Amino acid sequence: MTPAPRRALLAAPFLLAAGAARGQGAAFPSRSVTIVVPYAAGGPTDVITRLVAEGMTKDLGVAVVAENVTGAGGTLGAYRVAQARPDGHTLLMHHIGHATHATIYRRLPYDVEASFAPLGLVSDAAMTLIARPDFPADDLAGLMAMIKERGERLNLAHSGGANHLCGLLIQSAAGAEMTPVVFRGSAPAITEIMAGRVDMMCDQATNTVPYIRDHRIKAYAMTLDRRAAGLDLATTAELGQPSIVMSTWHGLYAPAGTPEEVQVRLNRALRAALAEEKLRARFAELVTEVARPEQVERDFHRRHLAAEVARWRPIIQAANAYAD
Repeated sequence: MTPAPRRALLAAPFLLAAGAARGQGAAFPSRSVTIVVPYAAGGPTDVITRLVAEGMTKDLGVAVVAENVTGAGGTLGAYRVAQARPDGHTLLMHHIGHATHATIYRRLPYDVEASFAPLGLVSDAAMTLIARPDFPADDLAGLMAMIKERGERLNLAHSGGANHLCGLLIQSAAGAEMTPVVFRGSAPAITEIMAGRVDMMCDQATNTVPYIRDHRIKAYAMTLDRRAAGLDLATTAELGQPSIVMSTWHGLYAPAGTPEEVQVRLNRALRAALAEEKLRARFAELVTEVARPEQVERDFHRRHLAAEVARWRPIIQAANAYAD
């Protein structure tokens, strides 16, 4: 055998292996995709994830399933994804809490920014400032004045997460601390507010709108920087409290190191899911806005996450609101 054919024969296995590797990379997805939900089934994050998963299934041509991995305030699910193989088959759906965990938890086993590849924002939802039906303040100005005057004689319900964060903003704006009353979820907290046993709360419109519409609780304002469809409430900024502005936004993440072409494909599938009429109609029922096209850009999501980490750090530090 001449040297040239011999070299070709020896090189053949390596060429085949390289071709197979290229084929594997181009074949994404090669199996079902799991979106980890770091909170319990039935909550807003779970509902949003399952709607997105349904739309992504149609676009990717494989099953996209939601898996609830709960515990440690949502950090166990995030850690699971941070440690997953970065091949695009294990993703994370998380809300604003992901940004605040960078400060709330001082010994996280992962980096909120560096351990993940942001794939695009998914949704925006307003928070609402609510109080018991017989609370004496008639408007937001009166509510803030009463908080400043009475301070710890008033109690503030929260269940951790976004409603706790909103409560921190309210107290910071008022320059006074209220007595916290901690619940295991929004539903029991709202029940106590309706019964008049707890003074106030700041919670997602998704949870509060049915009671606001039935006048079973008092509502003072919503916290988006713009009015939300389906919610007849002025914004905190309109009513003179521009520092009480936040949204319970959700974003989709892959593990850091996921190949660029896989991230691009997942972003495309996310966009297709967000365009589904079923998803958009259900989001409207939940008083939740679908992320605008520019917000679904991966770079926008990355910058937004960094900005939220930076925004919440001094607020959490000033309140000494650590979870560990």
